[in-house]
Amino acid sequence: MKAIWNNEIIAESNDTKVIENNHYFPPEAIKKEFFKPSDTHTNCPWKGVASYYTVSVNGKENKDAAWYYPETSDLAKQIKGYVAFWKGIEVVE
Repeated sequence: MKAIWNNEIIAESNDTKVIENNHYFPPEAIKKEFFKPSDTHTNCPWKGVASYYTVSVNGKENKDAAWYYPETSDLAKQIKGYVAFWKGIEVVE
């Protein structure tokens, strides 16, 4: 799977985990130069507290377009630290 935004591959992995129709990429699969930590956090009742990244590619920013769970509930431990995308980031095979 590849995550693409602004004509750039920002993450790539053959080992994503799919939960609620979202592909979660292993942390080592993201190209860290495109990710900036955000102060945004949200709470999922069964996964835990999500943290966000702003994606920055070729001078454009996509605020809070990637999220991950630094700590998870026991039910979501398989995606701890894995990164998922939204806000126009395309995930394709």
